[in-house]
Amino acid sequence: MSYAVSAALQAAVYQALAGNSAVAALSGGEIFDAPPAGPEPALYVTLGPERVRDASDQGAEGATHDFTISVITNSAGFAEAKALAGAVSDALIDAPLALSRGRLVALGFSRARARRLRPGDQRRIDLTFRARVDDT
Repeated sequence: MSYAVSAALQAAVYQALAGNSAVAALSGGEIFDAPPAGPEPALYVTLGPERVRDASDQGAEGATHDFTISVITNSAGFAEAKALAGAVSDALIDAPLALSRGRLVALGFSRARARRLRPGDQRRIDLTFRARVDDT
């Protein structure tokens, strides 16, 4: 197993989201590699946690990355967040990401969780995607 492709995968995912016109329009360009410092935008996307498992085979060192992309809003309902979450899914599912190290074998949607956060009326949708990479 190799964790060495993780940074390249994260950078490619960020670029795919930032470069997608629907994600950029719905988020107002508020796409972060980490939660923003200071006051939070009314609606934004942030890259979140990741879990990695060995997926090496005889042909290559590889790994399966389960990573989370979060859509967060302070709107009273989920409509805006769900529209943006849909655009995030469309931008990433089967995206032909170019990695600076290794290669992407597959990228798909795994699950989502939408919830209201307390205190306050903040809403959050966590989208989990699964990427299979080889370190070639």
